[in-house]
Amino acid sequence: MTVKPPRPLSTVHEVDREVRVVTDATEPPAPVELMRYVYAPTEPQFESPRPYVHPLRTPSGLPVTVFRPWDHVWHKGITMALPNVGPDNFWGGATYTRQVGWYADLKNNGSQDHDEVLAIGADDVGALFRHTLTWHRQPDEGHTVGEAVFTEVRTLTVALLPEHDAWVLGWRSELTNVSGAPIEMGSPTTEGRENAGYGGLFWRGPRSFTGGTIIASNGVTGEDVRGTRGEWAGFSGRHDGVDASSTVVFVDRTAPQGFDTKWFVRSEPFACINPAPFFDRVRVVDVAETVELHHAVAIADGAADAARMVELAAAAKAVSTPAVTGRAAVEPAPVELAEVR
Repeated sequence: MTVKPPRPLSTVHEVDREVRVVTDATEPPAPVELMRYVYAPTEPQFESPRPYVHPLRTPSGLPVTVFRPWDHVWHKGITMALPNVGPDNFWGGATYTRQVGWYADLKNNGSQDHDEVLAIGADDVGALFRHTLTWHRQPDEGHTVGEAVFTEVRTLTVALLPEHDAWVLGWRSELTNVSGAPIEMGSPTTEGRENAGYGGLFWRGPRSFTGGTIIASNGVTGEDVRGTRGEWAGFSGRHDGVDASSTVVFVDRTAPQGFDTKWFVRSEPFACINPAPFFDRVRVVDVAETVELHHAVAIADGAADAARMVELAAAAKAVSTPAVTGRAAVEPAPVELAEVR
């Protein structure tokens, strides 16, 4: 594979709304908006409004996310979404509980609300956005904001991998229980639905990726990956309108904290990947306890077999926190604010 010189990055910040990471180019190919992180969403309460990354694009500009698909309108690109947080739903839609035995609208859809930008910057190898959030319960009638459940420090990083025709999205969520009581973190599977332990950092792929290829680090492939453990899982899918494929590889970098993370993946009826820390085992988060979820996502042009996914996963693991320890975090590069157009 030809090694391409890295193109510098810039961040475009629409204050109180979103931040975009764009490749700069003074000559062809044209600049590419790699990602758009909307940190102040406007979706209905039933969808558990929360920040999301969409669109997410490969280095050549091919989109690898979908937003509010009709079958699950609460699926939004890449989001941190948790369906069974004690009595609360931070996933969206109806809630699966043992008491009901299926999904029901329990009027318990919380929201993840932006508080403050802590850092933002970009240079020729990476970009960084860090902010604080509060996870609120669905407000009671007559109130605009519900009770606080978690506070969070969230860090998103971007690192270029030109030698792999790829780049890496790093995601770190540090969640502190401020609810005043222990919280049982679970999933539909801990509530009785077999092999449906979704929850955590969740990616929903384009419609055209349906029926694509799933490969995991444990050697398992296809739908059989769901419910298994492993360091990484990847998905290759094809695009409509162009003769091209793309690959997304998730690497779980979460430190051991009493989690038993397993993969929730699908190829049918839609494409998704989710390292689920509460797949089939409840984890109680004590009062004032902080837990951390840390992931790296490689987004690559072209299809990938197992060998290429191994390479992408290794590269993603190596660079998933460059901006956190590098100049972009310590001394952010100047940021130009975009005009709202």
